[in-house]
Amino acid sequence: MDAQAPDQNGSHQKPLHIKTPAILSTPLSKCAGLQAVSKGCKRVVCASGGNGGLAAAYAARLLNLPATIVLPTTTPDFVAEKLRDQEATVEVHGSVWDESNQYAMTLAKDPDCLYVHPFDHPDVWEGHESLIVEVKQQLPCPPDVVVASVGGGGLLCGVIQGMQRVGWGHIPVVAMETEGADCLNVSLRENKVATIPAITSSAKSLGALTPCTQVFELCKKYKVISKLCTDKQAVDACLKYADDHRQLVEPACGASLAAVYSGILNDLQAQGQLCEIKSALIVVCGGSSVTLDALSKWKKDFEL
Repeated sequence: MDAQAPDQNGSHQKPLHIKTPAILSTPLSKCAGLQAVSKGCKRVVCASGGNGGLAAAYAARLLNLPATIVLPTTTPDFVAEKLRDQEATVEVHGSVWDESNQYAMTLAKDPDCLYVHPFDHPDVWEGHESLIVEVKQQLPCPPDVVVASVGGGGLLCGVIQGMQRVGWGHIPVVAMETEGADCLNVSLRENKVATIPAITSSAKSLGALTPCTQVFELCKKYKVISKLCTDKQAVDACLKYADDHRQLVEPACGASLAAVYSGILNDLQAQGQLCEIKSALIVVCGGSSVTLDALSKWKKDFEL
């Protein structure tokens, strides 16, 4: 029986609990194959620093398709093992994602292969849109601000498009990157899609040298505030989030959490860039590249 709280008239209407969802991930499946199978795809190829590749491998396995995931050399070994657990073939090539991606594109020249871009594709953006649609169904009212981390921009594209879809287009978005993995911030400052020379941040899952054109255009069109945090702030946010919520996330996700834990949202309010915040929606996304040992090492490295 569901426990419910009485309303002012004494009737029982409002649930006292949150139903925990069991989810077959439509975004992940869209990313790597539901549409591809209908087009005759026989193999999936994707380059990724972790999370996107895991999504592609997972969806490919559900669809009984073989998958090859190309990783840069900076990807931890346990991430490669997770991919193999999803029955994917793992190849390591290149020091950054962009180099891995070039190699993956050569593998995908076979007409039977589907090349899955981890962030620059409409199917990926559409999948991420569902995140906002599902959140809207659960919240009693719209948030005052939405915060998301940015790598190449696929997640942010979906978040912004989803906000337009549900009528949240007036709500500002804070796009968080770490220093050294800040291709979107650089692009917006230079007013063109720009390429940074290297990834020097610990947030390797944000490791795209160039953002997708779509995210640049959306950020110019809608109210998106681009902000940076340090690696230390991102790791500190991961540690505080682990204490507060008993969940492990990696620095790529810590960037979005740093908007709260490091006071960035408060600063934006004080500067008049944001109105008073009564509720904020933080997209907590990115955990395939973290372990207790990794979190402990980051804590030691940054003397936290």
